[in-house]
Amino acid sequence: MKRIFALTLAVALLSPSAFAEDIDLKDTYLDPATAPIDYKIQGEYEGTAGPDAVKFGVQVIALGDGKFHLVSYADGLPNAERSHKDIKAEIDGEMEGETAVFTNDLFKIEISNGELNVITVADGILRGTLYKVQRESDTLGAEPPAGAVVLFDGSSADAFEGGKRMGDLLAANCFSKEKFGDHTLHLEFRTPFKPKARGQARGNSGVYMQSRYELQVLDSFGLAGKNNECGGIYSIAEPNVNMCFPPLQWQTYDIDFTAARYDDQGNKTKNARATIRHNGVVIHDDLELPHGTPGRHPEGPEPDALYLQGHGNPVVYRNIWVVKK
Repeated sequence: MKRIFALTLAVALLSPSAFAEDIDLKDTYLDPATAPIDYKIQGEYEGTAGPDAVKFGVQVIALGDGKFHLVSYADGLPNAERSHKDIKAEIDGEMEGETAVFTNDLFKIEISNGELNVITVADGILRGTLYKVQRESDTLGAEPPAGAVVLFDGSSADAFEGGKRMGDLLAANCFSKEKFGDHTLHLEFRTPFKPKARGQARGNSGVYMQSRYELQVLDSFGLAGKNNECGGIYSIAEPNVNMCFPPLQWQTYDIDFTAARYDDQGNKTKNARATIRHNGVVIHDDLELPHGTPGRHPEGPEPDALYLQGHGNPVVYRNIWVVKK
């Protein structure tokens, strides 16, 4: 009975995706205090619904002008145990007064004041309540170990060519002056809230390992998790699970990188490899990188810089440090 209710709700929520081409990119928010009410509705919810108290996770994506796209997952939000690549349901909704409302033939979902209520259309009975949660990476604020190269701690951007501070944050579009071979890297990033933007216009940047291999930075909250979305290695591999948090929340990348190997004649003998954690969850496990990704430096035997891609979006970084191997 528990699984039947879960599958019934999943089918009931299924609908075509709401995403389309950009219609307006001028509405960009860097502070939740100045964002419209859509920002308060957007986010992650967890709780139970149905007579058997089935656990659900829900991600609500703001699309601008009071419109939303809701993605529902049986058993809870995506995490290390649940990728939910094939188990999800989707529905569109919009604001009605101070409440976001999503409706189909079976269920009505109402969201306000941090609560998501599931109501059956036939009898108007409340079938369950989910509550807004704000997850946090377990590596957020990680301290650099002894011997680490601290590239940015908020006090200066001098470790980067083209580095510019925004207060105590680092703006995208800069190269580290120091170059690296094998290394581990920790950094934290935040995408802007751009509800009317779509696809690659929605908070785009990138972390280029050795300026050669792009780990995508993008507001991909609630999306499928493709190689050109957050956590993807552009043109090479999609993440095992989409661990992207909502925009304006701080997120982490922890990267264990092994550089490609070359012989004395400059011929590549081994591909580069990387294990990557996004918000504390392994999204690439000892992944082979067979080639460089477009946009920056070609592969080669020499160490190279960390590049934080500038893509015309106000993406910011903090707490960046590297441990050389």
